[in-house]
Amino acid sequence: MNATSVSPSPLTADVESSGLPVVLRGVPAVGGVRYAPVLWPGARPAPDAGEVAVELGEPERAGERARFAAASLTVADRLRSRAARATGAAAEVLATTATLAQDRAWTAAIDKRIADGLPAVRALAATADQFVEMFTRMGGLMAERVADLRDIRDRVIAELRGLPEPGVPVPDVPSVLCAEDLAPADTAGLDPHLVVALVTSLGGPTSHTAIIARQLGIPCVVAVQDLAQVRPGAMVLVDGTRGTVTVEPDAGAAAEAVARARREAELADSWRGPGATADGHRVAVLANVQDGAAAHAAASTPAEGIGLFRTELCFLNRDLEPSVGEQAQIYGEVLAAFPERKVVVRTLDAGSDKPLRFAGHPDEANPALGVRGIRIAQGNPDLLTRQLQAIADAAAATGQRPWVMAPMIATPAEAKAFAAQVRSFGLTPGVMIEVPAAALLADRILRHVDFLSIGTNDLTQYTMAADRMSADLATLSDPWQPAVLALVHSAARAGADQGKPVGVCGEAAADPALACVLVGLGVTSLSTAAAAVRAVGAALAGVTLDQCRSAADAALAAESSDVARSAAIAALATR
Repeated sequence: MNATSVSPSPLTADVESSGLPVVLRGVPAVGGVRYAPVLWPGARPAPDAGEVAVELGEPERAGERARFAAASLTVADRLRSRAARATGAAAEVLATTATLAQDRAWTAAIDKRIADGLPAVRALAATADQFVEMFTRMGGLMAERVADLRDIRDRVIAELRGLPEPGVPVPDVPSVLCAEDLAPADTAGLDPHLVVALVTSLGGPTSHTAIIARQLGIPCVVAVQDLAQVRPGAMVLVDGTRGTVTVEPDAGAAAEAVARARREAELADSWRGPGATADGHRVAVLANVQDGAAAHAAASTPAEGIGLFRTELCFLNRDLEPSVGEQAQIYGEVLAAFPERKVVVRTLDAGSDKPLRFAGHPDEANPALGVRGIRIAQGNPDLLTRQLQAIADAAAATGQRPWVMAPMIATPAEAKAFAAQVRSFGLTPGVMIEVPAAALLADRILRHVDFLSIGTNDLTQYTMAADRMSADLATLSDPWQPAVLALVHSAARAGADQGKPVGVCGEAAADPALACVLVGLGVTSLSTAAAAVRAVGAALAGVTLDQCRSAADAALAAESSDVARSAAIAALATR
């Protein structure tokens, strides 16, 4: 991360001398407009600062290993504590990061280096470099963990040295947080009243930073070039819809842009549902949740139900699988938050960047394309059986009739086997469309299941062969990519042909303009972060179905994500 002592640069010098604003461009991640001073994260501990390159004597090594173990445990416990206090995506990413802090392969490698004579800080730094290189080479979801890994490294080093915990300082005034990248532990605890926008030079539109920004309801722009040249305290206008950061804009013009965006937000806040276009075409607007607290928060919005209940949170950071009874209690809390309304439960989506200690994950050369999602059940069939039993028990206890879907389905045969097992518990089966093969064969998959839900985050990554954390590939990781929209259209058309619902539960559904395009492509429901429910509902209410279809046609005909976005927005504005 960049420190608060970012030095002046030619860019900022030009801004200050000319008095003219400079517009930096990135990839829009979360819409909205904010005008505030820049805040950079505090300096991270330098791994080699003050470290003497001497070999530890044999008698010192056991004590040094114990010192490292205590420091890593302290860091993990802090993250677990924050996860317990957080809700939604923040809780999940904090729990996952806590697991990484005590990952067995990671800690064993550090232990070995200490046993060979390296001091703890040097052993930790060397191991971090090794794992960063390995994760980067793997790409995909594993490459997403590089920021998390460096964050863990810095927190443990600070603990070993007795320094304050690194991270984002609490600003005195509302500020725009700028960084090269942000770790989940930094973004998960942000106060949206004080950090009013996020801007990074790395990451993509579906990175952890963007997901947390969407949950907080603050604008976010990623993959911004030359961001490091903007000095702390500089006034910037962040437009998360256009993907721009204007440095030292005219104060009056900036205030008007913010006021205009605020009026639009107030209009969205007045939306009360249900989801429908201006001419009455019904589209269910639902919420994504991770736990009971997030479900109850979502119930205070006009969300008509839950389109995605991520069940991973009760499995992560555990040495043992939660019991059927424990799972049923957790699931029951979510079901009870939306009585007699639609709740879609996704079965365990772990593996890759979210390993389970008790599932016996194999080491894989490319885990993003390996044993994750439904594939874990191949080696652990009872894991899925017990989860379905817990969902059925929760349904019986609450009187609910949840729908249940599997992640990472790739073939009709997988869908058929899953559907049969789900129906044996008296539940309604569906599958996630995240793999391009599943989108292309959606008509055959729908012969076996009752609904589809499109996860645009992974569908985009796999379709475009682009790591969603790569700033260099951020435009490829954009769900506005016409190829991704074509696959959504294919799946939605298959659903329409068979009279079965096809929803979207990925981050794309939270973009109001893209939500309208998805409806034009034939999607029947949209599930998003609770903070985006009103904005999406209001956007739909302001356009007709014909406008949505025209926008979808324009986006499909485009040759790039930028052109697709511009053409669709123009079509939506045409009466």
